[in-house]
Amino acid sequence: MDLKGRLYQMYLIYNYVAKVFPKVDGELKKFVQIAKRIPDAQLSKQALNSIKSKKFHCIGGCVYALYPFVDQEKLISFITAYQTISDYLDNLCDRAGVWDEVAFRQLHKAMTDALDLYSEKEDYYKYYAYKEDGGYLSYLVDRCRNYVTSLPSYCVVREEMLKLASLYADLQVYKHLLPSVREKKMNQWFKLYIGEYPDINGWEFSAATGSTLGVFVLAAEAQRRDLNKNEVKNILNAYFPWISALHILLDYYIDLYEDLKEGDLNFVSYYSGDDECRQRLEFFLANSLKKAEELKYPLLHRTAVEGLIAMYLSDPKACIYEHKNTTRHLIRRAGKFARLLYHMCLGLRKVSILS
Repeated sequence: MDLKGRLYQMYLIYNYVAKVFPKVDGELKKFVQIAKRIPDAQLSKQALNSIKSKKFHCIGGCVYALYPFVDQEKLISFITAYQTISDYLDNLCDRAGVWDEVAFRQLHKAMTDALDLYSEKEDYYKYYAYKEDGGYLSYLVDRCRNYVTSLPSYCVVREEMLKLASLYADLQVYKHLLPSVREKKMNQWFKLYIGEYPDINGWEFSAATGSTLGVFVLAAEAQRRDLNKNEVKNILNAYFPWISALHILLDYYIDLYEDLKEGDLNFVSYYSGDDECRQRLEFFLANSLKKAEELKYPLLHRTAVEGLIAMYLSDPKACIYEHKNTTRHLIRRAGKFARLLYHMCLGLRKVSILS
């Protein structure tokens, strides 16, 4: 890449840290104050914990606020609200001692309702053990809908956004079931789709469905009045499965040893060993970078991919046990700018801006 391109990437990163990070903080502080007032102690606990422990999910998703044409404040409001729904529901399925498939399915209707202006909002806690959230989840859904209502190209992206949200909901329902049934349910589910993606396996497809990045990039693009279906198709071809799968595989990669200890489902654990893990992560990285270059704003999307490498592999868990060599290899393969971002993320972790 030429000097001009690198300078533009540095400009993006400066704006990201200096302008986007504080706005994300501001949005999350609003949610924290509302979560503190949730009547049910268990729901309040999970809402607050999800924001505290998963803040970097919102930070990562808000990379699309760097698009040159977007209303940054509106997009950040949407992304933080939607990601907070995702993280909150993840905690309700994973941390509250509930393993009810019907309840999980009902909860995750919030993920599609938040994107669909034509649906009636559900009673999301109808089958869940805890119910009194003081309107917290409905509030987050409404914040998302307020943004979607403003999109001039909503009709161009609606179908694709809802498909991604539905696949995400499916994954969350099945992967949080009891260990005795979850793998069978997962296999039955991804076999319905995997034939469309001959270059990846079912667990890699599952990883791709677990990312919200596809929804966020479409939500950003839909601020353009001239967005067309062909552009949306190209974006999806880049993000699903490639960039989305890379995102979640990296997430599971750093949590591998912790999940094995706790008996939690981990997609990376299905690789035969460290060599296959390294090869597949490198494969997804290469395809993500290649697909990013084919989009309308290639430097933004490339920066997003390199940022994934930097954010996840700067986590201390990425350098324990057998991960150490794989992590070094992936950082080298990602290129010079990714290595620069990696060292920046290490610095941000030291001052607790990233955690």
